[in-house]
Amino acid sequence: MKLFQKLIAAPAVISLASGFAVNAAEINSTDLSDYTNSNNLVSLGDFKSDTLFPGDWAYDSLKDLTNSPKFNGNSVTRLEAAAELNNLIAGGEGLMNGAAINRLSDELGSELAIMKGRVDGLEARVNGIEAGSFSETTTMSGSAGFLIGATDSATKSNDTVQFEYIVEVDLNTSFTGEDKLNIELETGNGLTNVGADGTGLDWGSSNADVVKLDDINYTFPVGSWKVAVGHSMDASKTWPNACSMNNMVDNLGDCGAANSVDLSGDTSFSAATGFGDGWEFGFGASGGDGSGLFTKESSDAYGLALGYETDTYGFTAAYSDKDTASYYGLVAYYSPEELPTTFSGGFEAGTPDSGSDTTQWAFGISTDLGEGTLSANIGTNGKIAENAEEIYAYDISYEYPINDSMSITPFVYISETTGTTADTTGAGAFVSFSF
Repeated sequence: MKLFQKLIAAPAVISLASGFAVNAAEINSTDLSDYTNSNNLVSLGDFKSDTLFPGDWAYDSLKDLTNSPKFNGNSVTRLEAAAELNNLIAGGEGLMNGAAINRLSDELGSELAIMKGRVDGLEARVNGIEAGSFSETTTMSGSAGFLIGATDSATKSNDTVQFEYIVEVDLNTSFTGEDKLNIELETGNGLTNVGADGTGLDWGSSNADVVKLDDINYTFPVGSWKVAVGHSMDASKTWPNACSMNNMVDNLGDCGAANSVDLSGDTSFSAATGFGDGWEFGFGASGGDGSGLFTKESSDAYGLALGYETDTYGFTAAYSDKDTASYYGLVAYYSPEELPTTFSGGFEAGTPDSGSDTTQWAFGISTDLGEGTLSANIGTNGKIAENAEEIYAYDISYEYPINDSMSITPFVYISETTGTTADTTGAGAFVSFSF
């Protein structure tokens, strides 16, 4: 056997001795053709013969050292013989006859090198596939929704039947098992009526069919604290929030306390910790909006929250200080054990730097009905200044699960409008998908 062949065969035998065996049946003519054309492997042209017959010393030695049915008086290919030698070495059988093993390894070294090359090639392919896929600690989830609906508004400016969609993709990766990098992508064609913010629905996205980065943040533990930092992230991300209202109208969101309990933000910091018996405390800050961080020019916000929750009830009290106003909010829920129903509501007071103080409130009820959930809500249609006309919003919806990943929700809502007796009424349905 040539010295170069032995140098190639030696690592092959070591690899095989570690317990990795290759079946000769896995090696076909196409594979062999690929390897014979490779400059990195021993050529099949170096073989004395591609077949072993009874009476050949290698054939008889393998027959004596193994109980393989391959050696039943019929000829075998050298590759089949090498595969049996692989199994012999990997299983540790017959190693007491070291001389025979060494001689067989020399004789079939070229074939062992061919098989090792094939294994290395497969490993390279697998590594290439793994390099192009998510890491083991990365998960992806997503949702999509379609909405069809119409409004009868006070202005009559856009009272048409409309179709909207939204798609969200959520990527999460952990690096220590206790942290999480979160990346959220979103697109949609939300218009200015049925699925609009404010007096319209709390649904959809107005990204004009463009996929945008909606949120990127990193959450990690610091002692008993859960800390989050990120861009386009709420300063209240880690805070307690006891609001369980399933609202349709955007102005009823967060039980009417969206400026305090749910403190939004741009570039934000958020932290929270629990201290036993259902109590939790959180605080955070947010700055940015393209004009710097926590400077005279930037739009900044600070806040904190204290919450308590049990299986049947809970509440959260929060305070926030924004550039233009300060807010105090309180939200709560109650789920009596004897009823499949949840009551939820909240109140928020605002003290702006200029102008009159404001108040806002909301109340809702959700109950199981058949296989779905019926929800009804009422509250002020946004912040109401002192001595100003009070206007309200109402909505009712029924969420019906089609299966574990699909649901359909018909709805109807009314949003009163300041200074007019004509209200905006909307109705429709949306289908949600999760994946």
